[in-house]
Order: sequence, then C-alpha cells, then structure tokens
Amino acid sequence: MPAPDPGPSVLKPKPPEPPRRMASIDAFRGLVMFLLLAEFLKLSQVAKAFPKSELWALLSRHQSHVEWFGCSLHDLIQPGFSFLVGVALPFSIAARLARGQSWAWMSAHAFWRALVLILLGIFLRSMGKEQTNFTFEDTLTQIGLGYGFLFLLGLRPARDQWIALVVILVGYWGAFALYPAPTEEFDYAEVSVPASWDHHREGFASHWNKNSNLASAFDSWFLNLFPRESPFVANKGGYATLSFIPTLATMILGLLAGGVLRGPFKGWQKVGWFLVAGILGLFLGAALGELDFCPVVKRIWTPSWTLFSGGWCFLILAFFYAIVDLGGLWWLAYPLIVIGTNSIAAYLLHWVAEDFITDNLRTHFGPGVFQVFGEPYAPLVQGTAVLIVVWLILFWMYQRKLFIKI
Repeated sequence: MPAPDPGPSVLKPKPPEPPRRMASIDAFRGLVMFLLLAEFLKLSQVAKAFPKSELWALLSRHQSHVEWFGCSLHDLIQPGFSFLVGVALPFSIAARLARGQSWAWMSAHAFWRALVLILLGIFLRSMGKEQTNFTFEDTLTQIGLGYGFLFLLGLRPARDQWIALVVILVGYWGAFALYPAPTEEFDYAEVSVPASWDHHREGFASHWNKNSNLASAFDSWFLNLFPRESPFVANKGGYATLSFIPTLATMILGLLAGGVLRGPFKGWQKVGWFLVAGILGLFLGAALGELDFCPVVKRIWTPSWTLFSGGWCFLILAFFYAIVDLGGLWWLAYPLIVIGTNSIAAYLLHWVAEDFITDNLRTHFGPGVFQVFGEPYAPLVQGTAVLIVVWLILFWMYQRKLFIKI
C-alpha cells in the first residue's frame, strides 16, 4: 500500500541550487590581471631604446595610462576589475543562499570585506614609506569604499539597480558641474600641474580639469585629516578619493551583467544583450566627451568614462562568454583562468614579487642573465622571466585549489 501523501504543509522547501562557476568570468578576470602583471615587461623602456619603431611605441602607449583624456588598453584594467566584482556578486549571493546563510550575516560579511579591501589598499600603497600612506585611489580601496553599497543593491531587483546607476552618474556629473570652474588666474603649478601642460579644456569642460575640480578640492581637505609627512596639496596623477562613487556605478554595470548571466535569457540572447549594452556605452561615453558635456577622464572617473569603459567591459564579457561558456573552448583561455581564479593573489604578487624573483634569478643564473639578447631587450627578458615565475606560482596554487579570498 503506497504511503499517504504528507501534503505540501509537511514538505520542506528545497534549498536553492548553488550556481555553477562560469569560466568566462574567470577568463575575463584573468585577462585583466594579466594586463596588470604585464607591467613587469616594461615595454616603455624597450620603446625608448627603439625611438623610431612604431610597433614599440604602440605597445608602450597601451601599457601606460593616458595623461588625461581618452583611453588606452592599460586604462581598462581598473574598470575591468571593478566591473567583474559586480558580475560575480549575483553568483556569490546565490551560492551563500544555497548554503543557508542569512541576509544579516551576508551583509555583515560584505561590509567586513569592504573594510579589509580598504585597509589592504592602504597597506600596499604604504610599502616603502616611512609611515602609513593614507591614500584612497588604489583599486582595492576604491572597490572597498563602494562594495558594501553594491552588496545591498545586489539584494534589490534590477529596476532599483538601474535607478541607482542613473542617480550616481547624473548626481556626480551635477556635483562637478556646479563646483566653480578654475579662473584664468588659477595657479596650476601649485597643484603639481606643469605650466606647459596642454591637456586642459576651456569653457564648460574645464570643470573636469586636472587638480582644479571638485574631487581635488575634497582631497585637499579630507586627506589632511590623516597624519602625513607633509600636508597634502594635490595628487600628481590627478587621482581622487571621490572616484569611488562612479566606480560604484561601474560595479553596478557589472551587477546588471551578472543578473543577465543568471537570468532566463538563452545563451546567444545574453551575448546580444552584452553587445548592445557595450556599443551603447561606447557611443554615449564618447559622445559626451566629444561634446565637452563631460570629458572622458579615467583618473577622476567621470560619468562619461564610466559609460565608455563599461562599454568595453560588456564587449569583452560578450567575447569570453561566447567563446568559453557557449563555445566550450575554455582550454584556449586556460592560462588566463589560472590567473583569474586567484585574482587577489595575483594582485599581491604584482606588488611584492618582482624584486624578490629578479634578485633570485640573478643569483642562480648570473648577473647578466637578462642581457642574453642585448641591453635594449633586457627589461623585456627580465619581465618575461618574472611573469612566467608568477604564473607558475598561480598554477601551483590552482592545481592545489589554494585560493586567496576576502
């Protein structure tokens, strides 16, 4: 005789299924971290040895940040990393729900993680200093400043995420636009900008000029609240603490992309969604810059930069998702996946490993080991060797499932 049906009131609800790990996200993250680690190659030094070479000049340009307006490949590292934080969040929330974690516990952990990221960024920027260098423009610090708010948005429906994105971009643009533009008498030399520097705009676009804008004024007050060797006047690169606000917008773009990846669309529909979003982002960002309505400046993370760099992020995500997850060609991206699954470890190795590895290679293979192809190529040979060693360390960690997480 069959057992009686206990009825729906007795049945326990099944816990949500944990999401499968998406290799395309790891591959994209691996590309971002590879571009960062590729700083070891010092292509700019090689380019100086061959001043007539257009190839080396091109490689050097894309391994350097643009001075103010525009974008190079190197400029996409930080927005790519920030974007992927948002992409991964819906998967992280789903995995934690599958493990039975409460909303309160997850929220507390998110803000703890944000604090750790902030402190880690300050720690890395303080290496080699005589005292703590309280600065907040490091990638990890910028992400940390906005991560708690991103997590709270991750608990909300996509409509609220879109609203938050628009409010941040319009509000941040409005704050800069309302702050007084520099006058003709403004002394740029006092804020570490050369008198002959020709990357400033006149008229309305001057609200976003280097070290004469709202974010620079904020830092001249905020950073002097911390103990310093000397009073803070201006950041020589033009970077600013307040950039964490539009960086949060970049992470929200990633959050929306992560929602699409976990959503009901079919695979190639998702690719189409990313392609449309990417093209729109590039067009809107570039148009705002060309019209001088909002210049495209990565160093102060203008709203137009958020859209422009976000457009590139959507397109790169579309590429990796199509090739790796839909096409099943994950093995092509395997070297990047090794890096991407351990991005925090890769970031730390970028900061601390270069001199240690270089010195030991010279010790064991001789002081002239990097001059094997001649002095002009020595920086490239040295950087390649360091990069290979770092990848092997990450590969060893990958094989043993040793992942550094915060």
